[in-house]
Amino acid sequence: MTDLLTREEYGAIAADLTPPTMAFIDGTFRPAKSGNTFATINPATGEKLADVAACGSEDVDFAVQKAREAFDDGRWRCMHPSERKAVLIKLCKLIARNARELAVLESLDSGKPIADCETIDIPELIHTISWHAEAIDKIYDQTAPVGSDAIAMVVREPIGVVGAVLPWNFPLLMLGWKIGPALASGCSMVVKPAEQTSLTALRIAELAMEAGVPRGVLNIVTGGGAEVGEPLGMHMDVDMVTFTGSTVTGRRFLRYAADSNMKKVVLELGGKNPCIVLDDAEDLDSVAAQVVSAAFWNMGENCSAGSRLIVHEKIKGALIERIIANARDWNTGDPLDPTNQLGAMIDKGHFAKVEGYLKLGRESGATLLLGGESRDGCYIEPTIFDGVSNADPLAQEEIFGPVLSVITVASYDEAIQVANDTEYGLAASVFTANAKRALRAAQAVRAGTVTVNCFGE
Repeated sequence: MTDLLTREEYGAIAADLTPPTMAFIDGTFRPAKSGNTFATINPATGEKLADVAACGSEDVDFAVQKAREAFDDGRWRCMHPSERKAVLIKLCKLIARNARELAVLESLDSGKPIADCETIDIPELIHTISWHAEAIDKIYDQTAPVGSDAIAMVVREPIGVVGAVLPWNFPLLMLGWKIGPALASGCSMVVKPAEQTSLTALRIAELAMEAGVPRGVLNIVTGGGAEVGEPLGMHMDVDMVTFTGSTVTGRRFLRYAADSNMKKVVLELGGKNPCIVLDDAEDLDSVAAQVVSAAFWNMGENCSAGSRLIVHEKIKGALIERIIANARDWNTGDPLDPTNQLGAMIDKGHFAKVEGYLKLGRESGATLLLGGESRDGCYIEPTIFDGVSNADPLAQEEIFGPVLSVITVASYDEAIQVANDTEYGLAASVFTANAKRALRAAQAVRAGTVTVNCFGE
């Protein structure tokens, strides 16, 4: 368990940080070819952290060219598997050595609570990269059964140049989810961080170079979606794109692939995920804690957030009482204060969007049980609305903020019907003491991941 510092100690670390601000291409930090920059802002204070290279299509072309050269000459993909593994393990050690700096930088850039950065994001980043590193020499190819006069082999090979487009809600963790498998496989990469949160990706690229990842293998191109994301998605020499973010943008990447070279596309998009609490759920204190975490963790800026509580009328009163009591312990404020569980919304635009849903909830006739207020510094209090219809925008639209909508049902069948009445299908949670009902519900709910008696992050 990481020992957390005081607010003053984190502030001292923040004051000494000098983050990298230029794109990282072919092993070197470089300004955008245009010379343009954009400001990256601390959402909690509104203060500028740095001016970052505002790259464009010409920078994407250059990065892809260098990634292709690195892939074709085999400097990484032809390296012995044990050597690639050693490099990635060294990268993990360097991340661990610089963990506190990275955590503070992540908190400043994204508004995430420092306690989460220290105890969740950085450890999970290291775990993800090390897991894939260890898999390098443990996943075997296969042979297929054929006649005695032939041999058929299934051989796993790196796909080539991978473009990775990151979200702003988990900058480091999503970077790990993408570079871990791609680098372990021997691919070269061009990574576009979210415009709001570019700083930690640039620092990881610097550490990767120090660990021994060859020039051109891991490139970071900073800038906007239209200027960097679209050219990357449309590039004829990119073999695969992985994107995490909004459903609207995910559709664009499918179109980019269709309009270019039919590159492989891997998407993780939005969610409006149900927490279903059935009438036989036990230990309601534990259930309440899970529901609160599902709704408010990371300020609700989480695609798998459990933003719809679908609760049986028989136990609703007792559960809501516990949820409100639990949620009141979730402090909102300065992200560098480790006593705060909620930090700031990512930027003023998103803050205004979430504020709009608070207003909509108050005007819709729903009952405000908790919160509903915003504060200067892009802060939104944990908010609970009761009496929400599943047809209401609060129940149908991804708010991406700390807003929980409570929907009351009278039966198991109604709970499943309401849970599936959405255009999303990412994640869900079911709370019940009956194992048979749990399995039935997990099969009936149309979601990629269903957890039972817990929230699955």
